[in-house]
Amino acid sequence: MAVKGDETRARLIDAARTLIEARGYFGVGLNEVLEAGKAPRGSLYHHFPGGKDQLTAEALAASGQEIDSLIRALAVSVPDTRTLIEAVLDALADRMEKADYAKGCPIATVALEVAATNDSLQKVCADAYDSWQRALADRLVADGHPHDQAEDLACSVLALIEGALVLARAQRSRTPIERARRSAIILLDA
Repeated sequence: MAVKGDETRARLIDAARTLIEARGYFGVGLNEVLEAGKAPRGSLYHHFPGGKDQLTAEALAASGQEIDSLIRALAVSVPDTRTLIEAVLDALADRMEKADYAKGCPIATVALEVAATNDSLQKVCADAYDSWQRALADRLVADGHPHDQAEDLACSVLALIEGALVLARAQRSRTPIERARRSAIILLDA
């Protein structure tokens, strides 16, 4: 694919990521993605012959990878899991505030909308969550937690983070994230 084609494809994925995170799968039309991505109609089906589902899957995968990379980068730059969780929460809260609460978790809205009805998108969402949980569990194991305990703690911490993001977005406030931070610390210190 030519450089121009790669750029068009990337713009469409970025536009879909932004719009879908803010409004969900059902709240975004392909015309809006084309307009935001500054691309002609023909390029959508050229680059995404599977249509909206393929575009959404690739947008979700890119968003999932972004958060996974954030967690893994922070994990190697902080002294322990507690500091990692605090840094992740800060980064996600800052991201949310910067977007005036139009962003939260880039996966959650679509996961809730289509998990029971669209197997391919459900799998992309599940894979993203699995990668984030693995990144957290890897850090817990590195800090000396047994593998089984690390998996359980990582799942619980991820659930706290996800719930806090939903509440923070709904309330347009960082307060739920701060509360989740305190709860995560209690959980990790137990």
